[in-house]
Amino acid sequence: MKQWLYRIQPSRKDMLAEGPTPEEQRIVGEHFAYLKEMTEKGVVMLAGRTLNTDTSSFGIVIFKAEDEMEAARIFADDPAVKAGVFRGELFPFSVALVDEIK
Repeated sequence: MKQWLYRIQPSRKDMLAEGPTPEEQRIVGEHFAYLKEMTEKGVVMLAGRTLNTDTSSFGIVIFKAEDEMEAARIFADDPAVKAGVFRGELFPFSVALVDEIK
């Protein structure tokens, strides 16, 4: 299995500073549930976001997929990406070092 990373940012510039709309909040909940399910299946290795609320804020998802086509499908199936709440980019990735998160 190869490793991949996708980086996401809110599509609406003020979503983090002003707060999400009810629809954005619902979709972000679906996004979290999707990532949780993919983590439980052993696909997602790590997911998280920066805590700043300006336009430089971003989230990352590091995950495993057989090839670029499967990686692109996993990325595209993220409900927040699919709905356009987040925009993102997909990259081939290789984890070099890991410390146990406590």
